[in-house]
Amino acid sequence: MITSPTFANKTYGVFGLARSGKATVAALTTSGAATLNWDDSEPARTAFTGPVTNLHQTDLTTLDAIIVSPGVPHSAPLFVAAVAANIPVIGDIELFAQARPSLPSHKVVGITGTNGKSTTTALIHHILIHAGRPATMAGNIGLPILSQDPLPENGVYVLELSSYQLDLTFSLDCDIAILLNITPDHLERHGTVEAYAAAKARLFAMQSSGQIAIIGTAAQTEFAMVTDPQLIEDTDAGDQSAWPALQGPHNLQNARAAVAACAALGLTPAEIATGLATYAGLPHRMERIAEKSGVLWVNDSKATNPDSSAPALAAFPRTHWIAGGRAKGDDLSAVLPYLSGVRAAYLIGEAAPIFAPILAPHIPVTQSGTLQQAVAAAAAAAIPGDTVLLSPACASFDQFRDFEARGDAFRTLVEALA
Repeated sequence: MITSPTFANKTYGVFGLARSGKATVAALTTSGAATLNWDDSEPARTAFTGPVTNLHQTDLTTLDAIIVSPGVPHSAPLFVAAVAANIPVIGDIELFAQARPSLPSHKVVGITGTNGKSTTTALIHHILIHAGRPATMAGNIGLPILSQDPLPENGVYVLELSSYQLDLTFSLDCDIAILLNITPDHLERHGTVEAYAAAKARLFAMQSSGQIAIIGTAAQTEFAMVTDPQLIEDTDAGDQSAWPALQGPHNLQNARAAVAACAALGLTPAEIATGLATYAGLPHRMERIAEKSGVLWVNDSKATNPDSSAPALAAFPRTHWIAGGRAKGDDLSAVLPYLSGVRAAYLIGEAAPIFAPILAPHIPVTQSGTLQQAVAAAAAAAIPGDTVLLSPACASFDQFRDFEARGDAFRTLVEALA
């Protein structure tokens, strides 16, 4: 695990005892700190093996800081009380930032944006590892950063950073900071698009002079404080047809960002090209799961909003599109320019009656209702050379626990096809 003498002889409150909270407690106590640990969920407290202290009944002025899980809203009573008492409220990424001086010489690449963060993070990590460079990925992907072993000299920490995590981070000076894009999201947390963008902008505001910023052109105006950024669209990433797991215009942008970052880290064009060609992709993100009777089946369950689904629709020439779930609104303007290659849409979940009248003037629409019925209908209609794409443009919570469960169900249904 990552530890630091910076934490020794201090007292921290740890609020939230899931994976990152448990890793935080372990790292702090091993570093010589005292922790007061709490979770409002009784099952979480029961599953935690260490002592617990009700932080709601604690004199917060005795704490050096409170570490909260990213999902804790700023309106939570404990958050509000800590701010009122002038107690820092931070996340585990900030603890990592404070521990960096104790670690062997290294670089940090931070990746944020509305869409594509996980793919770009995993892709940079893959290219580095494939080239023999010590690297790990963490943040909003993989294992909690504090639970991981420190990298040896010249290692690279590749961090996927959500707006929630950036809100709790104050001193992470990334050697390379990447913003992929900005589209409206998480407005229930941030209130406005401007506040959401400001949370993303923190990644650049924390950089010291001379560090590298890589951003998408469309988002450049949101981050005027960035000096002479490397624009993602200006990066020559090579021949996209050579990267089976990175199809579609969104993955071209992801690849360009990864190429720019890896080049800045000193990798050769040959090392980068090999990494791009051998990248296998992440589950539920444009994941090719089967080819049956000449029909390609692709699981893009992670596409939980129209902006995520739009480039996926542009990735294949003849597509049967399975969409729907719990809609984040009725605005499908992002996907409408990409329907020329869509042979039909099969709509599921709560969004089906919302999306149907919007799409019907453009493409054939079937209100399938369930994923099982949609898969059966698409299988009956598709011919060799077609692609059946699950790219819901919706959250999963009407019919599934999460997007992973939805993608797993899709895989099971496809594997059962003759």
